[in-house]
Amino acid sequence: MQIYKVGGAVRDRLLGRPVTEVDWVVVGSSAEEMQAKGYRPVGADFPVFLHPASGEEYALARTERKSGRGYGGFTFYASPDVTLEEDLTRRDLTINAMAEDEQGNLIDPYGGQADLAARQLRHVSPAFAEDPLRVLRVARFAARYAELGFSVAPETQALMRQLAESGELQALTPERSWKEISRALMEPRPDVFVQVLRECGALKELFPEIDRLFSMPQAQANPADTATGEHMLAVMRQCAAHGQPLTVRWSCLLQHLGRTVAPNVQGSDSGKAGVPLIETVNARFKVPRDCQELATLTGEFHAQAHGAMTLPAPQLFELLQHFDIYRRPDRFEQFIAACEMDAKGRGLEAHDYPQADYLRGAAESARAVQVKPLIEQGYKGAELGEALKRGRLIAVQAYQCQTQDTID
Repeated sequence: MQIYKVGGAVRDRLLGRPVTEVDWVVVGSSAEEMQAKGYRPVGADFPVFLHPASGEEYALARTERKSGRGYGGFTFYASPDVTLEEDLTRRDLTINAMAEDEQGNLIDPYGGQADLAARQLRHVSPAFAEDPLRVLRVARFAARYAELGFSVAPETQALMRQLAESGELQALTPERSWKEISRALMEPRPDVFVQVLRECGALKELFPEIDRLFSMPQAQANPADTATGEHMLAVMRQCAAHGQPLTVRWSCLLQHLGRTVAPNVQGSDSGKAGVPLIETVNARFKVPRDCQELATLTGEFHAQAHGAMTLPAPQLFELLQHFDIYRRPDRFEQFIAACEMDAKGRGLEAHDYPQADYLRGAAESARAVQVKPLIEQGYKGAELGEALKRGRLIAVQAYQCQTQDTID
């Protein structure tokens, strides 16, 4: 029985990056021996065990054979006679196919260390093309390490294109896809994730709505304007630079889908046109509710946020009402953040976004209206609701007048 540290822990140590998670491979053992030593089995598809003291994952060395479609279409073979090299050859990238023995010696049968030095994301073997999930994984690693100069090796990109064209990506489960997508969007360069998918043809398979953005100009009146897709990439870079949460990043990815169905329409009408597309993408990947809701609202109302300082009071008030600012203040803050990232992605990263404080002030004015005085005046039921709504609208109107006086 021999134990090796494998994968990301070895890779990140060699890159001089913090090691946050350690995986281990056990060679020359069996499930029975592992359990006899106190390891707890947790793997549903193949033998993985938790260390009795540390809780870290220890997997028996295994080989795999393609037996069906998709990420789960594999038959695994784990036995004491499976070697470390055989286990490593089934991994996706050479930089993830290195190991260390218990003395700290590096085992690198597939040139992972050389690819680290060359800043290449390269597949280990032709078996890479058997697993469609690896397209998303490679794009995610590209997003993580782009700032270190990493790029996808041409031969690996060719296999990714082969996978995209095979239809295998359609066999991925929504849950597994979303896990990779959500992790990728939180990497330092989420824009690179989108670019890599597009370059290998996977974007039009997984996100045809987003892929179409790259053929849509931002403004028909200005043919020289960059494609909406390029603008979206700039917005995603701003999201990463400002440490935005997943909800905001997901919303920024989807907020301009209306341009693909209403290319000649600007403003709020374009936003409304994009709502069905956003809902379709949300459903395709079974996106968590908080991301779904913010993406849909941002898609519909971001144009109004950009023009907030010129909105009539009733329209500004209705915008606030759509976000339920009284019970969901955090969601409105995230909407403002998504709109600010959108503005900064237009080359205005060094400029303030005055709409942000203006919208916050309007929301605070509406929230400041208390219900208790209205109850004391005898309002109740539906009449109380209407009176509260009128009071909040009046407060927003007063805020507008005060703000305009300050500007003047």
